[in-house]
Amino acid sequence: MPHAQAKIHRMFELVEPIATVTFAAGPTEAFVALGMRNYWDGYFAGRAAPLGPAPAEVVHAVFYNFADGEVARHIPWVWGKITPQEAIAVRERASATELRRRIGELAESPELVRAADLATRAATSALTEGRPLYAGLRTIDVPKDPVARLWHAATLLREHRGDGHNAVLVAHGISGTESHVLMALALGMRAEEFGRIHHLPGAQLAAVVDRLRDRGLVAADGGFTDAGRATKQRIEVRTDELAAPPYDVLSADELDELVATLEPIAAAA
Repeated sequence: MPHAQAKIHRMFELVEPIATVTFAAGPTEAFVALGMRNYWDGYFAGRAAPLGPAPAEVVHAVFYNFADGEVARHIPWVWGKITPQEAIAVRERASATELRRRIGELAESPELVRAADLATRAATSALTEGRPLYAGLRTIDVPKDPVARLWHAATLLREHRGDGHNAVLVAHGISGTESHVLMALALGMRAEEFGRIHHLPGAQLAAVVDRLRDRGLVAADGGFTDAGRATKQRIEVRTDELAAPPYDVLSADELDELVATLEPIAAAA
């Protein structure tokens, strides 16, 4: 059944910290132990693994928001050290361990088992067309362990939303790097201060900002114009709308139950 968009957005806020334990120190160390050189090797190996040994150009297109050349520093190098199947296994195992460590006694609660079941039902119910990373994740067997199952479901829901978000950015003519500029401005930061793009050469980042300025989205002082702020808001609203389908299989009471159960888990994560 359809649900209020506010609840869909709340699910995004709750799913995000659960899914992204995979980018913490523990999973990174697990990848380094298997031959990865650094955090980003593990990031790309783990997140791209559901796509198989896809070339850097494909991973760049699917991930969308990395600057030119960033993916190619890691893909396909990582596949000379680890297979996608091995990366999937170590990512799941290390992420479940990290989540279990963070949430403590909640990991053993019947409420977590119930949340894992509801989240999995939602996460495995949506159509895969036009959502390449979500589709890749859907080919992976759902873990039996409840904590691992909850992490897996959260990852499916996160990447389903991410694929939709990328589609909305494409429809608005916003490139991946430009999207980071808009995010920085939404957070009250200048583009060159934002962590995901502050490392870019000054001339390259200035060219990105100039393109947005030429379109009337960024003001002369480097902040949002009214049009830029409205564009960012439209992108976020449409992203939430496209993230709704997985939850259609849940009743209103089930979604309320899932939100309530995930609140303490997400807070601990």
